[in-house]
Amino acid sequence: MNLPNKLTIARVVAVPVFVVLYMLGYYLAAFAVFILASVTDLLDGKIARKYNLVTNFGKIMDPLADKVLVYSAFCLLIEDGWMPAWMLIVILAREFTVAGMRTVAAADGIVVAAAMSGKIKTVLQMIAVPFLLAIPVFERTIFAEAVYYGAYIFLWASLVMTVYSGFEYILKNKSVFSF
Repeated sequence: MNLPNKLTIARVVAVPVFVVLYMLGYYLAAFAVFILASVTDLLDGKIARKYNLVTNFGKIMDPLADKVLVYSAFCLLIEDGWMPAWMLIVILAREFTVAGMRTVAAADGIVVAAAMSGKIKTVLQMIAVPFLLAIPVFERTIFAEAVYYGAYIFLWASLVMTVYSGFEYILKNKSVFSF
């Protein structure tokens, strides 16, 4: 198994560690684990492309690992009232729509490539989550207000990109829906 795939697996393994730390109230430790796991996403892609180590496993597991990490964080943040549940519903609706399109297209031998807007959406989500995770860490400090507003700016930006990229996928690949 190559290094990028090991980094992807490390990101998946980090998820339960992150969740347990957060649920036990170790917010700073959970924040650190989330940041380290997010960095593995950056590294695995760069290494895979630079050294031509792109694999089918990586193509499937890398985006899945990202989603498991980010959406587990969103679930925890919803439970604690830091994120409205309807936002996650919109995000998941987009993900299921795109995944469904890719599945139907793959059955016809068509590859629905990732668009830049989808990548931007993922980056914005991976920035929003640490800001949201930092709210309880900084809630009684002079940084509380800046962290709070930063969190919601990135959360709303990620939601806008989620909706935009979902519509972009549908419009660019509407032939998948032909009857």
